[in-house]
Amino acid sequence: MLSGFKEFIMKGNVMDLAVAVIIGAAFSKIVNALVENVLMPAISAVVGSPNFDTFAVVSLRGNDLKFGVLLTAVVNFLLIAAAVYFCIVLPMNKMIERRNRRMGITPTEEPADPQTVLLTEIRDALIDRGTTTPAEGRHSGPTA
Repeated sequence: MLSGFKEFIMKGNVMDLAVAVIIGAAFSKIVNALVENVLMPAISAVVGSPNFDTFAVVSLRGNDLKFGVLLTAVVNFLLIAAAVYFCIVLPMNKMIERRNRRMGITPTEEPADPQTVLLTEIRDALIDRGTTTPAEGRHSGPTA
């Protein structure tokens, strides 16, 4: 039983997942610091408020519907997503692209779906025969 557990724990994907969770948790502090201390104050300087919590509050039978709180959450999500993309994903992709170019690795294109190729050939043949136009995409004969 213990040897099976040891084998499970030592599998590469379990260890990779554990490392990813730990690094993700540590990196979330960096992203949150960027959003809370740089981006949100910049928005606050432009909009005049650090959040939209008091925006679009509607009272319904004594209960407040706070649409601004939802808007704040959406803006925070978009800021975090943008920070992750522009500060992590984009630079990492560029770095991988440069490394691959330096190593002479060229990306391979996936083969096109045979059905898509056939439909494209049929479309092009119809355009060449003059029965359709690319803009219309239908027969150019008389309409009823």
